[in-house]
Amino acid sequence: MTARVTYPSGAAATQAVPSAEMPETMPPALFQPIRLRSLELANRIVVSPMCQYSAVDGSATDWHFIHLNTLALSGAGLVLVEATAVDPVGRITPPCLGLYSDANERALERVVGAVRRYSSAALGIQLGHAGRKASSREPWNGGSLILPQDGGWQPVAPSAVPQAPDEPPPRALARDELPGVVEAFATAARRADRLGFDAIELHGAHGYLMHEFLSPIANRRDDEYGGSLENRMRFPLEVFEAVRAAWPREKPLGVRLSCSDWVDGGWDIEQTVVLARALAARGCDWIDCSSGGVSPQQKIPLKPGYQVPFAERIRREARIPTIAIGLITDPHHAEEIVASGSADMVALARGMLYDPRWGWHAAAALGGTVTAPKQYWRAVPRDVAQSFAGTRIGQR
Repeated sequence: MTARVTYPSGAAATQAVPSAEMPETMPPALFQPIRLRSLELANRIVVSPMCQYSAVDGSATDWHFIHLNTLALSGAGLVLVEATAVDPVGRITPPCLGLYSDANERALERVVGAVRRYSSAALGIQLGHAGRKASSREPWNGGSLILPQDGGWQPVAPSAVPQAPDEPPPRALARDELPGVVEAFATAARRADRLGFDAIELHGAHGYLMHEFLSPIANRRDDEYGGSLENRMRFPLEVFEAVRAAWPREKPLGVRLSCSDWVDGGWDIEQTVVLARALAARGCDWIDCSSGGVSPQQKIPLKPGYQVPFAERIRREARIPTIAIGLITDPHHAEEIVASGSADMVALARGMLYDPRWGWHAAAALGGTVTAPKQYWRAVPRDVAQSFAGTRIGQR
C-alpha cells in the first residue's frame, strides 16, 4: 500500500508503506513517480551533477554531448548537468562549464537538444560559484591552485581565508560586490530557462561560495553577512530568492548543501536544518544532502549511505523533499532508503559513470520498469524483459 505525502512547497510523492497485504504488482518505491511543482519524474533515481573539466571558455564541447547523452539513457528520472559557473571567476577550473555568455548558451543548446530527441528523462542543471576553490587544476593534474602568473586568477570569497594553509588568500568580496554575484546567478537561471531545462539545483556545498558564506571556517566577516547564523545564511538566501524570482514559478528549484563540515566548530546538521526550513519557506523544492569540502581537516566516516541520516533528518524536521547521496551503488540499498522514508530520491555519481545503465539494472533487480530507447529494446535479457516498458519487437 502507499501513502501520499505533500510538502509545503507543493511537492508530492507516493511513499511506500510496508504491508503484508501489498499486491505483487505494486512498483518498488524507487520506481514510483514524484511530482515537483509541474514536473513529474518517472522514478526516484537522479544522476548527480559531475564536473567534467572539459569546456572551452565555459562552453560545452563534444565531450559534454557524449557524456550527457549517455547518462540520459541510464533509466534515471532526472539528470543534473554538472556544476555550471555563473561567471568566469566562479569556475572551479579553467575548463569548467559555464552559463555566463551567449556562446555558453549556444553550446549547451546543441547538447540539450540531442538529449530531448532521444531521452524521456527530465533535465536539470546545477548552478554555482567556486569561491575560494576557483582557479584550480583539473583533478588529473593534481587539483592545486593556479596562480594568476601561471594562467589562473585570484579567487574571491567571503573572507581572505585560504582553503589550505600553504595557499595565498582569496580576495574578500566587498559588500557592494555581492548584488552583482547574486544577479549573475539570476541571469544564468534565465539562460537555463531559455534552454528548456526542467529544473535547477543551486550548489551550496563542497566548500564553494555559498557554502563558504555558511561556514564559520571560511566566513570571518564582521558585517551583516558574517558572525551569527542568521547573517551567514543571508547571502545564500539572497541567491535563492533571486533565482526563484528569475526561474518560472512552475519549475522546481532545489539546493545541494553540505550538511556537515566534519570539523569541530564548523557548519553542522543542526544549522542545516534551520537553513532548510528557511529555504522551504521561500519555495525550495528539495535539499540534496551532501557534506564536507570546506576544510582539508575534515574527517569523513566514509561508508555506503553515510549521508543518508542527514537526508532523513532534514526531510523530517524541515518538511522538504530530500535527495540521498554518497556511496549508494546497490539497487536494494537505494530501494530501502526510499521505501523507509529516509529520502525521497537517491542520486548516483561515480556509480553512474561506472555503470551508465544503472537504472536499467536496478529495474531488473527490483522488478521495476524504465523507458529505454526503442533502438535498444532487443538488449533486455528475456528473464527481465518486463523491466523495459512498452517494448514490441517484430521482424520478417
